Amino acid sequence: MRKLIITAVALILVLVIAILAIPAVPLLAADAKALYEKECSKCHGPDGKGDTKMGKKLGAKDYTDAKVQADLTDANAIKATKDGLKDKEGKILMKPAEGLSDDDVKGLVAYMRAFKK
Repeated sequence: MRKLIITAVALILVLVIAILAIPAVPLLAADAKALYEKECSKCHGPDGKGDTKMGKKLGAKDYTDAKVQADLTDANAIKATKDGLKDKEGKILMKPAEGLSDDDVKGLVAYMRAFKK
């Protein structure tokens, strides 16, 4: 009986350690797409080209362009998403994302990267 209790406790301990070791589940690609369509496509377009009325007005970049992608670091994309963007005169080009977790923002950046041709 004592051996059974020790085995059960050891198994529970291993399970707890395994659960704690699992990192947070990243945003799924389908979730990132839905979030992009809801939060970003009005300006950046469903295809990432920025070829929308609002995108043209604000100068949204074409994320299908390999050079645009190469010039934009993940860190800068994350910062722009979280903090928003202003032009040199202080005009708001992109409002900060509100209510998004770090994983949501990383998922959006990864989704944007998939537009590159």
